[in-house]
Parts: sequence; C-alpha cells; structure tokens
Amino acid sequence: MSTRHPRDAVVRQSVEVRRGANGWYTDTQEDLLALERPVALVYNGISHAVMMASPVDLEDFALGFSLSEGILANITECYDLEIREAPQGHTVHLTIASQRMAELKQRRRSLTGRTGCGLCGTEALEQAIRPIPSVVAPSLSDAAIQRSLQELVAHQPLQAATGASHGAAWCDPQGRIQQLREDVGRHNALDKLIGALAREAAPLEEGFALVTSRASYEMVHKCASAGIGALVAVSAATALAVEQAQASGLLLAGFARSGRHLIYHRPITTAIAHG
Repeated sequence: MSTRHPRDAVVRQSVEVRRGANGWYTDTQEDLLALERPVALVYNGISHAVMMASPVDLEDFALGFSLSEGILANITECYDLEIREAPQGHTVHLTIASQRMAELKQRRRSLTGRTGCGLCGTEALEQAIRPIPSVVAPSLSDAAIQRSLQELVAHQPLQAATGASHGAAWCDPQGRIQQLREDVGRHNALDKLIGALAREAAPLEEGFALVTSRASYEMVHKCASAGIGALVAVSAATALAVEQAQASGLLLAGFARSGRHLIYHRPITTAIAHG
C-alpha cells in the first residue's frame, strides 16, 4: 500500500480565487501545486531519455521505464542505480549489462518527452508500434473491478492534495489495492508501478493493473512487457489499444466507474464472473 506523504512532489503557492455566486469577487488562498521536473535517464554514462515527471519514486520509475521499454529484460540486468538532484532537475544513473547497453545503442533512440510521452524521438514509423509480448490473462470478476475503484481515492495522496496526478495501482484478484504509484504523467505512473512490482518480485499471474487514465496503446504495451495480463482503465480505450490487447491476449476493461465498466477484450480462455 502506498501511504507516503506527497510533500516531495508539491509546492505551495498563493493563488487568486474568483467566486461568482453573488457577484464576482476575488479571494486569495494558498494552494498545493504538483511539481513537474525533468528527469534524465542515463545508462552506462550515456543519456537516453529526458521525461517530465513527479520527482518521487524515481528508482521505481527508472527501473519500470527500463523494463517496459525493453531496455532491460529483468531487474537483475541493472547492476547499480544512483539518483542525483540538481537545480534544473534529476538525473538517474543506471549501470546495466553490457549486452543490453549494446542493444540500446543500436536502437538509436533519443526521447525528449512531454509528461511521459514515450514515442517522442522515435526515428522511423516502424519503430512506433513495437511487437507486443504475449501474456496470460487472469480470471477477473466484476466485483473485483468495482472494489478497486472504491479503494482508489484513499490510495492517492498526491491527487488528493493537488488534483493534478494520475495513479496506477496493482490489485489482487479480489480487487484490493496492494500497491499504487502516482505521477503527473500517466505513462510515468504505470512505469513507477512496474518498477515497484519488479523490485518486490511480486507475482503477477493473478491480479490486475488499474489506471486513472485512458487505455492507450502504450499503456497496454507497458503492461504486456511487464507480464501483466489484465488492465482496467477509468477512461476509454483507444482502437489501437484494443488491437494490441487482442494481439497479446491481455484482458482490457475501461470506462470503469461505480456500477459500470466496459470489457473491450476478453480472451476466450478467460472467465469474468459477475460476483
């Protein structure tokens, strides 16, 4: 369970509040704003990506990004990780296996992304949609999806403080949230969750990921790359996300709200119970 205070990811600022119930007037109050800082990921001394992210859980972020982007096949291929803070942002230095570094150099990608934009800097159209790994979707009940939604708010301290962050949660088969990570970027939040699960060596055969955003192609791809077999999104899925879920065998649900959710793809071998 994530219960950390978001103080490292927020800044206080005086804001002007305009109210108009009985004629417009101005009030001033102190507000909490979500921090959004550049985070550079450096592999074996070579800068590979600069993402805009919430400056918390950066070890989880770096490892999750490395796994979901296929830079690492597993967490044991990262030999060392160091986070350095500077006035202009954070740098995460990772020392990875030489074979993985050689493959990374071959990819010749330079990502300068806006709030977790994972395709920025891709050099060719064929690089944009990568092959997706196959996964085994777990059985998932309607009750589990609904329970996870009910628990979501209590696990999002950064969202509660600022109203400006996404969340990605790992839920057990009953829908109880076991782990949650937050970030101003939806991709980043999922990467942080993937990194946290990898560090804990959490079993992913049962359970599902819940995200507070739409289900885009990259969200589906990241889940499949991490071995997650089911993804539930609070908002809708894109057409490409559904295609990718079908290709990988991932169970994909969306528009998950109280008392209602859509099943975009359910593998034939997977059952969804109604209780």
